[in-house]
Amino acid sequence: MTALNQDLLFPLIHDYLKIYLPKQRQVSPNTVRSYRKALESLLDYVKEQKQVPLGKITFEMLTADTILSFLSFMDEQRGYSAATRNTRFAAIRAFLDYASDRDMTVTAVLNTLRKIPFKKAETFSTVEYMSMEAVTAIVEQTDAGTPKGLRDRTFIILMYDTGARVQEMLDVNLSDLQLNQLPKITLHGKGNKTRTVPLMSKTVQYLRKYLTVFHDGTSPSESLPFFYSISQGEKRRLTDRLIRYMLQKYGERAKATCPEVPESVHPHLFRHSRAMHLYQEGMDLTLISQWLGHSQLETTQIYAHADTEHKRKAIAAATPQENPLTVHLNSTRFTVNDEEMLKRLAGLK
Repeated sequence: MTALNQDLLFPLIHDYLKIYLPKQRQVSPNTVRSYRKALESLLDYVKEQKQVPLGKITFEMLTADTILSFLSFMDEQRGYSAATRNTRFAAIRAFLDYASDRDMTVTAVLNTLRKIPFKKAETFSTVEYMSMEAVTAIVEQTDAGTPKGLRDRTFIILMYDTGARVQEMLDVNLSDLQLNQLPKITLHGKGNKTRTVPLMSKTVQYLRKYLTVFHDGTSPSESLPFFYSISQGEKRRLTDRLIRYMLQKYGERAKATCPEVPESVHPHLFRHSRAMHLYQEGMDLTLISQWLGHSQLETTQIYAHADTEHKRKAIAAATPQENPLTVHLNSTRFTVNDEEMLKRLAGLK
């Protein structure tokens, strides 16, 4: 592929995310956020693979082989679902399509990627979830006696209690909580949909304590970020990157005392865990679907499938190999530095 002007990549990303998508295409903020995350993830991957500073990445480095390697990385190292992988692949292709209209040298890579099919999702995906003991062990790694520890503990407990997606948590405003006789929270989900989720009494206790530390004297009707950090004297919403780093850190500490904690602890793990625990405690799948904000009940059925598979494995482990039942236990049946500034300027942050 012919080398492009290395100064072209980031200006094009900026125009794509800041002008083309929101103003010309008029797509939703959530769609822009999804495309931004896909491009940022790709650039971070290229930076690590090529061992170059972010600002030195050029279109020449975005070869079809590199992008295919990135897709494999999402599958094998990050364990992303087929849906997430396909969404990010589509976003990358869409950006390259936009870039090819401005420079024909991008077309060769784009034509190659168009021949690559999207990954077919399995009828039932494997659901990774934690035991209640593992969840508790992670929560206990936070020091609720310090403001930062209290913030982290409250975030984790609220995320687990509500089964919220990480972006839903980051988008929570002070006015979204109602801690009256019937405590509840309003979550803003995909497609501008909102849902109201009841809060458990222990969660409310932490929320009240958190409010006295982080929102003392602030009217509960204010549309201010509920979870925030102070940066340059301003209250800023927590970021997806910060939450993932925080959870992995606490997960690694917790694993030292609780072997049930998985190697990789990420936000969606708490959502899956909450759903599985509700199902195992007897909650109807329809109610769980509403709790999680699923648009289709079929999406929620993965938890019933995963619970069946969990029980099958338990039976298999307890069945001697010489037992004639063993042959019927077939698992295949179930199936802020310079780089940060560059990202902000390019619209990746």
